[in-house]
Amino acid sequence: MRLLGATILLSLVDVLQAYAIEKKGDVFKKMACPAFLKNLHSHETTVLTDFNGTVIVDSSHIRTGSDLLKRFSIRMFSLIVFRAQAGDSGHYLCGTKEGLFFYGYDVDVQPTRQITVAFLDNDEHVQEDYRGEEFTLFTTFWDWSRCDRCGVRGEQRRIGLCYVQSAQLKPRYRTALPNVTSCGSRAVPARFPSLLRLHSPEVAVRSCLAPCPEKEVPEEGVQSISNIVFKVGKKPRLPNVPIQYHRQPQKTNLVISCPGAGPEHAVAWDKGSVRLYRSHYLVGVRKHMRLFIDHGNHLHLQRVRRRDKATYFCWREGELVAGFQLTVPYEPRRQRSPADPESIFVMRTVGICFAIIIGIFFLIHMSRYSYLLLRKPTIAAPPQDTQTPRATLT
Repeated sequence: MRLLGATILLSLVDVLQAYAIEKKGDVFKKMACPAFLKNLHSHETTVLTDFNGTVIVDSSHIRTGSDLLKRFSIRMFSLIVFRAQAGDSGHYLCGTKEGLFFYGYDVDVQPTRQITVAFLDNDEHVQEDYRGEEFTLFTTFWDWSRCDRCGVRGEQRRIGLCYVQSAQLKPRYRTALPNVTSCGSRAVPARFPSLLRLHSPEVAVRSCLAPCPEKEVPEEGVQSISNIVFKVGKKPRLPNVPIQYHRQPQKTNLVISCPGAGPEHAVAWDKGSVRLYRSHYLVGVRKHMRLFIDHGNHLHLQRVRRRDKATYFCWREGELVAGFQLTVPYEPRRQRSPADPESIFVMRTVGICFAIIIGIFFLIHMSRYSYLLLRKPTIAAPPQDTQTPRATLT
């Protein structure tokens, strides 16, 4: 029965396709075309397909070192982009192997490097609308996220993207609201300035407090034994979450991800019993931060030191889910030999600097000596007066 239904559906598609090809002139008169197709043979086009195993087949246009193969995947006719970047913005067209296109999307991924952060608890405010002669810029906010912790003070995020309202948008782009699109859309005329410089995406952060869900209470016997062990050992109880153990060399960089969490989730980090609130540890809050949280909810440790040794806990959607025990081994300083590349580089750098200083020293003294030599006055003999009478002795 399913096979018969599929056959009828495919036959119906063929009939509609033939009718559309025959009457395509009338179709374009009745229906607005979203945009003209780009040249698929240009270097700006990358062909993605799932005909041969959900991979990218047009690899000749992919630059060396690109992670496009790792971040793009096609599953059940849907294109999934992992860790979206600003460079992923553009036109995405879906169609068949024969070159028949069904739909097109204009994707705008706005960068986070110039994102504006407003901490509402500190009486900071979000951006005001920007009004120009031909357009108006404003922020469209997502809903507030869940509280990232429970039982203690947590934080909520609200992400906002830049949008533009203008009657000058390109009419071939179909938008949800008339004359409104995102600031990085191709529907924005090229003569407009860079709208993201005038009105950047933003994030609002505020405090919150949410109760923890009730969990099953252990049996009375087990609970009494645990209380006796706690009283005798005087050891604080660690959270009952999976803990991963990791050793990291000193002076290296480490990035920790919360299991099962993405940029869209409410994620919080603790260092032992210290809460790493975004109001103090969000990237960009202070200059020269070694420990910070980026906008993708990752915890960064720059130039790891021995004092970074601790157990880091992460919360996901208000629940404590995992721990990350970091160990930084002690590395004794080794004696460097003159043959080491570092020693050779240092000696060469010091030698070059010393030669430059000596050259500048001699150049200054030679210039000074030449200056004094040119300014030295010449001593002339006194002129003889022939008209002066001379006395004679008699």
